[in-house]
Amino acid sequence: MIKKQRVWFRIVGLTVLCFLLAACAPEREEPAGGESGDQNTAEKPEELTIWANDEEAQLEAIEDIAADYEEQEGIKVNVVAKSMLDQEQELSLAGPEGKGPDLFFQPHDRIGNIVAQGLAEPLDLSQEQISGYSEAAMEAVSYNYDGQTDWYGTPMVFETYGIFYNTDIVSEAPETIEDLQAVIEEYTNPDEEQYGFLMKPNDLYFAYPFFKNFGAYIFGGDSGEYDITDIGLNNEGAVEGGEVYQSFFGQGKIPASTTSDVIDGLFTEGKVGAVINGPWAIPGYRDALGDKLAFAPFPSLNGEPGETLVGVKSWMVSYYSENKDWATDLALFLTNKENLQHYYELAGELPPNTEALEGLEDPIHAAFAEQIKHGVPMPSTPQMAQVWEPMNNALQFLADGEDVQPVLDEAVEQIKANIEASGQ
Repeated sequence: MIKKQRVWFRIVGLTVLCFLLAACAPEREEPAGGESGDQNTAEKPEELTIWANDEEAQLEAIEDIAADYEEQEGIKVNVVAKSMLDQEQELSLAGPEGKGPDLFFQPHDRIGNIVAQGLAEPLDLSQEQISGYSEAAMEAVSYNYDGQTDWYGTPMVFETYGIFYNTDIVSEAPETIEDLQAVIEEYTNPDEEQYGFLMKPNDLYFAYPFFKNFGAYIFGGDSGEYDITDIGLNNEGAVEGGEVYQSFFGQGKIPASTTSDVIDGLFTEGKVGAVINGPWAIPGYRDALGDKLAFAPFPSLNGEPGETLVGVKSWMVSYYSENKDWATDLALFLTNKENLQHYYELAGELPPNTEALEGLEDPIHAAFAEQIKHGVPMPSTPQMAQVWEPMNNALQFLADGEDVQPVLDEAVEQIKANIEASGQ
């Protein structure tokens, strides 16, 4: 979990630099693929270069798929291992010099920054070409730039979160938020460092369902077409959700000082009944708990399934590629059903293909597939970088017992001030 959080903090931390570079963005051309969406009409290049994330299992899977594409199309695919966190900045420097890739790999919440810098080519894809991807995945990779909404990636990975639980302590999955509160009451004994349920008190990513299910939202507008002047994190629903969230903390409940290290340590030691986490936690949790580990979608709140934030990683075509049509063809090949299944088997990351998701045999991964149906894509607009810190601070204040409405009001004012100061 700590590793995962460092990834997101580093991504957010690159935002300021990205906007300094955005002023140099080139003018956009017509989307790759033409009106027909047929990626094979352009002259075939001798080779294509892709920047793949440098984690070992992921890289192995991509190299396998690239080799299949070479055999099928006769195009050499150069797979370059490069951290997903470094690709955006390096492309802004290497691309104009003709040294960048044809495809690069990024989380969808970076799309706003990437498009602002003119680093990615919008994709002209047919309905047939996108039919295999889940609707939420395609929403995540769409973005409105200069009044026009386009797709900017072919989805490779889906991420969200839910409830991991130890069946030796919690025998049945908590289906409602009331069930989760009952778990706290029944199994928590702070004197023995035993807890029914733990969650980090200051993390909007995991806390979002408490607010969204009561009518709160981050930015108004539709996915990819956000109204950054409309912030719904202190409306009536946010206050109601904030009160529910606050009720989980205090004496005999979740300590307001809880950290990710404490949560993971106690859970893997068998001292916690349930925790919130994502699929990246599965290997460590399984090693510690074995068959006692189970997973359930986020409990329902306000009578509806918990709406968790969703992240999508996708392949993006570089604006500087001289072979945009074939790069798009390769991106589609990398993310077809068969190759997503192969990637899942080696890398363990969830596929955003609906058929592949439905075919998952692992019960924990299958439960994640159920949660994804109720996922909300994280806003991809650059201004999202100004939301995390004020809201994380606000959540900590709520966990400490401060009044909900003033805390949320102050957080929203700080978000607005941050956006104005950043010039975004």
